[in-house]
Amino acid sequence: MPNLRSSYDYEDLLACGRGEMFGPGEPKLPLPPMLMFDRITEITEGGGKYGRGLVRTELDIKPNLWFFQCHFQNDPVMPGCLGLDGLWQMVGFYLVWLGRDRNVRARALGLGDLKFTGQILPHARKISYTVDIKRVMRSKLVMAIADGTVSVDGDTIYHAKDLRLGLFKSLPGSPIEPTS
Repeated sequence: MPNLRSSYDYEDLLACGRGEMFGPGEPKLPLPPMLMFDRITEITEGGGKYGRGLVRTELDIKPNLWFFQCHFQNDPVMPGCLGLDGLWQMVGFYLVWLGRDRNVRARALGLGDLKFTGQILPHARKISYTVDIKRVMRSKLVMAIADGTVSVDGDTIYHAKDLRLGLFKSLPGSPIEPTS
């Protein structure tokens, strides 16, 4: 297992997406354009609101980001599902960062509640994501449950409760199966 750090820059995230960070068989972050943050500013196993883990990330907003060009014509806004996906990406990174299992793939499993109270427009400067880990389970299915928020320029605009993400065995040519 590599030396775990408490923060990661953009080049580190790209290395994770290429499978170079945690080793062969480890889940990867998506590569751009689907990678929804530029850096992990803080990651810890014992921190956060529930004392079970915390991840904080940031995305610098640029008016030419791909989604502004197609969502919506003459009314550009970041799709809410991309902010939500960013939260799931963070939970998946956290599970892998903990050193859970090999030859698995991370998959979103759902969430309990989601509220949007704002939007992300091209003139914004920065998105800040926070994920507070509530629980990590290791049984037939390895799964984490977390709460998350998305803020734009300091104002929290998404509240997600009970984000669920699991790790599944990845066997070449077959469907994914829960880890054991």
